[in-house]
Amino acid sequence: MKINQVEELVGITRKNIRFYEAQGLLQPERNPENGYREYSLSDVAQLKKVKLLRKLDIPCEQIRNVTQGTLSLSDCLRDHQETLRKRVNDLGHMQELCQMLSESDADFDSLDTDDFLEKMNTLEKGGIRFVDTNKSDVKKRRLGAIISAVCCMVYFALLIGIMLLGNQQEPIPLALLIFLISIPIVIIIGISIALKQRMKELKGGELDEARKY
Repeated sequence: MKINQVEELVGITRKNIRFYEAQGLLQPERNPENGYREYSLSDVAQLKKVKLLRKLDIPCEQIRNVTQGTLSLSDCLRDHQETLRKRVNDLGHMQELCQMLSESDADFDSLDTDDFLEKMNTLEKGGIRFVDTNKSDVKKRRLGAIISAVCCMVYFALLIGIMLLGNQQEPIPLALLIFLISIPIVIIIGISIALKQRMKELKGGELDEARKY
């Protein structure tokens, strides 16, 4: 069956299906004649199982381990129950702090943060997890860096295309053409290297430094 039929049967989007395929949670057969995916009823059943576990917030990695037989479903669910119990405990402490903030009757301008941040720091040392603001901020930085780099590389790639098109209309010496084209190529390579380095910074040292405060 086609992917649009699978969407209707399972109740998830085409984008979800492709994502689960990329995560190794689904491996549909391909039509040998045209290479198109051919989904079966077993694929639909597999996706429904994945959908159920994901709606319980079980990570794709754990689901993949279950599908590959390296982790039993019972062990997976037992581990996840412990994770959920921990999360409920964390949320309970967040609720208590929210209540304390509410009862302080402080507005934003007069809010005394030091005492509450110290309480949070003490709780974190005891194993309580609050929202990691660095993680969400870093995702935005990554996306911004990627978009900027891609836009720049597309611009210089178009510039190369314009040079080649113009050369067809009014040819210039080959050496000069190579020199002119090499400039945007070098810039594209430099942008690629800079982007790769930026991703490493966000994933490694910069993140570690940000988490120290």
